[in-house]
Amino acid sequence: FLWDNAHSQEPIGQNLTAVSVPDIPGVLFAGYQGMFAVITPALMTGAFADRMRMLPYIIFVSLWMLLVYAPVCHWVWGGGWMMQQGVLDFAGGIVVHITSGFSALSSLFVIGKRHLPADDPDAGAPHNVPIVALGTAMLWFGWFGFNGGSALAADGVAAVAAMNSQLAGSVALCGWLVMERLTGKKPGVVGACVGAVAGLATITPAAGFVPMWAAFVIGLFASVFCFGCVELIN
Repeated sequence: FLWDNAHSQEPIGQNLTAVSVPDIPGVLFAGYQGMFAVITPALMTGAFADRMRMLPYIIFVSLWMLLVYAPVCHWVWGGGWMMQQGVLDFAGGIVVHITSGFSALSSLFVIGKRHLPADDPDAGAPHNVPIVALGTAMLWFGWFGFNGGSALAADGVAAVAAMNSQLAGSVALCGWLVMERLTGKKPGVVGACVGAVAGLATITPAAGFVPMWAAFVIGLFASVFCFGCVELIN
């Protein structure tokens, strides 16, 4: 279908998905969904970065896309059993974040724990803070496309989703810095970046469904809960 230009202007709902949006060509929706599909494996790659050769990684990601991502995407967004049961995922909390998170954890059971030098207490610290900050800024900017764009229209739902994303990310950023201060740590740029991503990721499945006060609460709980998990691991 995607290679047949005669169908490129057909609205989605006729051939590609159970969702019907008459003003969006099917090929455009396919490209937009391809963006989600491309970014999802990258989220779990950080868990085993530098510990897998390129060829096995390409094979792993290719199989993962077919055996994990595609079925879950259909279950939640394509009219599958989860959608029929009333499961709501506005912009990828289940399809993107849960699948990549649990897959990263599963991968570590196979690859094993990262071995850091015992005599270097800073071996696990980020070695390039400006790059961390730049990457977070790019993620934050792109998140408006993920969450706001998932409304599939330039309307009030898209605006609320974008504002909820901004609010949750900002609150989680501040919450993470407060948690660092309360636990005797020195608040820093890396903590701010991690907090922001925690808030953005947590609001994603509900971005277009909740009012702004709820986004504030979600961002606050995201910072406290995720910070606690990091402390528990450490």
